Amino acid sequence: MANMRVGRSLGVSLLPLFLGLVLFAASLTPSLIPRAWAVQGALGGLVAALGYMIGRLLLTLWRALELPMLRGRAALYGHLIAAIPVLMALVLCLGHARGWQNGIRSRMGMELIDTIDVPNMVLVAVTVLAVLLLLGGLVQGAFDRLRARLYRHMPRRTANVAGLLIVIVALTIGTRDGVLDRVVRALDESYTTAQELFDTAPPAPADPRTPGSAASLVDWGSMGQPGRNFVTGGPDGAAIAAFSGRPAKNPIRVYVGLAEADTAEARADRALEELIRLGGFDRKVLIVAMPTGTGWLDPGSFDVVEYMQDGDIASVAVQYSYLQSPLALLLETRAGLDQARALIRAVHRHWRSLPRDSRPRLYIHGLSLGAWASMYGTDLFSLLDSPINGALWAGPPFPSARWNEAMAERNPGTPYVAPQVGESRLIRFASHTQDAGGAQGWGDMRLMFLQYSSDPIVFYEPASFWRPPVWMREAPAPDVSPDLTFTPVVTQFQLVVDMILATSAPAGHGHSYYARDYIGPWVAVTDPEGWTQADSDRLAAHCNRGFQQGCDNG
Repeated sequence: MANMRVGRSLGVSLLPLFLGLVLFAASLTPSLIPRAWAVQGALGGLVAALGYMIGRLLLTLWRALELPMLRGRAALYGHLIAAIPVLMALVLCLGHARGWQNGIRSRMGMELIDTIDVPNMVLVAVTVLAVLLLLGGLVQGAFDRLRARLYRHMPRRTANVAGLLIVIVALTIGTRDGVLDRVVRALDESYTTAQELFDTAPPAPADPRTPGSAASLVDWGSMGQPGRNFVTGGPDGAAIAAFSGRPAKNPIRVYVGLAEADTAEARADRALEELIRLGGFDRKVLIVAMPTGTGWLDPGSFDVVEYMQDGDIASVAVQYSYLQSPLALLLETRAGLDQARALIRAVHRHWRSLPRDSRPRLYIHGLSLGAWASMYGTDLFSLLDSPINGALWAGPPFPSARWNEAMAERNPGTPYVAPQVGESRLIRFASHTQDAGGAQGWGDMRLMFLQYSSDPIVFYEPASFWRPPVWMREAPAPDVSPDLTFTPVVTQFQLVVDMILATSAPAGHGHSYYARDYIGPWVAVTDPEGWTQADSDRLAAHCNRGFQQGCDNG
């Protein structure tokens, strides 16, 4: 180790800087989602700063242990020798960066890029690194001043520990109760405005069969834009009949907005009342759904199941947040869980009070954060006396307890991204490359997970800070780059960036779930009467002619 600071004029230690450059080079390797040069620069600057910080900590520990240090000319030569492999790795990774990104893009059917704009990418990285080092220097300066004052009143070692604790507490309180609170309030206000609530809402529908109308028990203004799009969208009976050639009904869609009532229980009761008013329990199929963080429900999922059930279907959902799903997951964790449990309990309580031979088949559904919340709300033990018929959970976030339990039971030898559980009678997994297995061979309940192998929301792993996720130790899936490799620290932050970019992937990859890929799972779970593979193929083509995420305008 070297004690001298060859880079004293720059105010940095060279060996920690070399470690930062190594991590920057590693950050250029591919992960699950393609990255633009600006994002790559920010990621590279962040991990370089972390590498520098880790290097400084290691140097401090080395000195604290009073281990031998290189000095003078030996230290100079040591720095030069260490710099050679670092620079070679940096040049090598920069040279391969474009090919690595194009490798992911080609597997996702995206247009290839001609360049990654290395100069601008490096400029962004250096800027991020400099800002983080400056902030680190300010924190270090505050710590040094504080412990110098404490030296007057206590032993040096005690002062060092006390000073460190005080700085940590001050930073935690300042960011949590200061900056973070302001950010959350600003985000909440911006997303609330985007919902077009009350005075800014468009005119209410005139049809009394539409939630939010004058005859409805649900307030149109409180529903928000995602809810209004849901209840007024989708195929009607005429469109379904034109597709199937059979008589069809108008599907029932019920949605209650977050602003409808102050408590999760009140909103759930209002949704149940509206569902009863519209005759939802007289339909053949009933779906209880949880939306994503902002209240959005994927039209591609509901459209296809309404087509295959000839419109004889009702769906009900309740909003629990205005924030984007990642923010709602971090900042409003309980809101979604409490709302899911309240809604599922309310609907299930009324459903099980009905005669068994005349009540609809009951299913649970959710995408992303909606999947996580609805899994939590589906207490299978409390449903043992009157079990639901099944569930379809798409893009389940990695913390989802029921998903983790299912993954833990996967059959040995089956891929982590496309597992099989037992004889596939209770739990099945489907993806864009793995068939849902059809409607045969199930037990009394059907639980289906739809997940893409390139979805970081599903396959992120917190332990990737120090060890590779299970799926990285297996053969890569078709839309995952074979050049993806594990690097401690770096892989963690690559996957975090992937989660942020997850919905930027083209439909059918990442966290962008595609209407066509819901067809097989819904067929397997709901077993529509008289449905054939030819019908699935026609519906897939029908969706492809419509818009990318749904198929009601096909």
